[in-house]
Amino acid sequence: MPSDDALKDLIRSRLHPPGDWAEVSLEAWRRLNGDHALNPDALPPTQAFRRAAVLVPIVDRPDGLSMLLTRRTEHLKSHAGQVAFPGGREEAGDYDAVACALRETEEEIGLQRRFVDVVGMLDAYVTVTAFAVTPVVALVTPGFELTPDAGEVDEVFEVPLSFLLDPANHQKGSRTWNGTVRHFFAMPYKGHYIWGATAGMLLDLYRKVGPA
Repeated sequence: MPSDDALKDLIRSRLHPPGDWAEVSLEAWRRLNGDHALNPDALPPTQAFRRAAVLVPIVDRPDGLSMLLTRRTEHLKSHAGQVAFPGGREEAGDYDAVACALRETEEEIGLQRRFVDVVGMLDAYVTVTAFAVTPVVALVTPGFELTPDAGEVDEVFEVPLSFLLDPANHQKGSRTWNGTVRHFFAMPYKGHYIWGATAGMLLDLYRKVGPA
C-alpha cells in the first residue's frame, strides 16, 4: 500500500474529473458498474435512468486516511439499516453531480462544504431500480462537527481506507430478494456490514488506485 500522500495523488490522478452527471443509456448500462455485476439477469425497468449522487468522503486523519460512512435508520422505506454513503436523488437546483452530493451530505449529516475538497468521480453505478448513481470522491479535512438527520441516519462512522483497499477484506455474499437469489460484494468491518452498492463503489475505487 502506498503512503497516504502517494495515495491521495493517485486518487486525484486516476478518477474522472469532478463535475457533471455520469449519463447512462439503457443500451450502455451493462458495461458499467452496478447491481448486475454479479447478477447478469438483474434488468432495470425499460425507462430512462434517474440521476442520483453520493459523496465518497475520505477523511485525511493524521494517523491515516479513513472513509466516512453512514448507517441508515431502520424505519426508512428503502435500504433501511444499510451502510451507505451520504447522498440521494437529483433535485431542482442541483446543477451537477457535485452539487447534488454536497447538498445531500450537508442535509443528511451536517458536513459543511468548507471541509470538503472534491477530487474526482468514480464510474456511474447503475441499480436494478433504474438509478444511475454518480459517486463523487472528496478529501475531508478534520475539525468538522456532524449533526446527522435522525430521520435518515442512525450512525456515522469511519473505516480505515487501508482496510477497504485490501483485497483480503473483499467478500461475496447472497440473499433472497423478491423470491430470487441475488449476489453482492461485501466488506464487513467491526460489526458493520458494508455491502451492495456501497461495496461495489468501494471496489471501483480499489480497482482504480488499490493495485498500484
